[in-house]
Amino acid sequence: MGQKINPLGFRLGTTQSHDSLWFAQPTNYSNNLQEDKKIRDCITNYIEKNIKISSGVEGIARIKIQKRIDLIQIIIYMGFPKLLIEGKPRRIEELQMNVQKYVHQKLNIAITRISNAYRHPNILAEFIAGQLKNRVSFRKAMKKAIELTEQAGTKGVQVQIAGRIDGKEIARVEWIREGRVPLQTIRAKIDYCSYPVRTIYGILGIKVWIFVN
Repeated sequence: MGQKINPLGFRLGTTQSHDSLWFAQPTNYSNNLQEDKKIRDCITNYIEKNIKISSGVEGIARIKIQKRIDLIQIIIYMGFPKLLIEGKPRRIEELQMNVQKYVHQKLNIAITRISNAYRHPNILAEFIAGQLKNRVSFRKAMKKAIELTEQAGTKGVQVQIAGRIDGKEIARVEWIREGRVPLQTIRAKIDYCSYPVRTIYGILGIKVWIFVN
């Protein structure tokens, strides 16, 4: 059998950087790791509850966490930050108060807008998940997602959906690829995302690989 490896971990130190930057003693390492998970889950859940655009995309590309002795700096990279800022001026303060429950240090949250939102696999996977929840055919959803990434100017994209697709009794894997996706080339900057989606037939797994440059 082929041995699969996460494309992001495979490229750490060459084209990929860490999403969490901090130093901890071995005894505190697991606590810091759990704290990061709680922070990310809290931000994602808050944005999911309060913000939705018509296509069902929250627009979070990645969440970076930098920890110092007395301060935790959180940078949220979003494709559609206007939704968070314009809708309600106090939303960022509210989000900060929610996250503060999980941490003991002072907190600072910054939101950064990313250009070409559909160049990021998380946003693309959210788009496909929204389409599948609305009972759109999986092939149509995959083709539309590939169109969006091509418009964003990528070199290649691969999308895979696994599970009880279209409510069939036997689970299967369907995938589609456009352009080049050189997974074995470490210098190739490939962005990857694995995203579960709940449908009325069960949970489907969506995987997206994007060859940026």
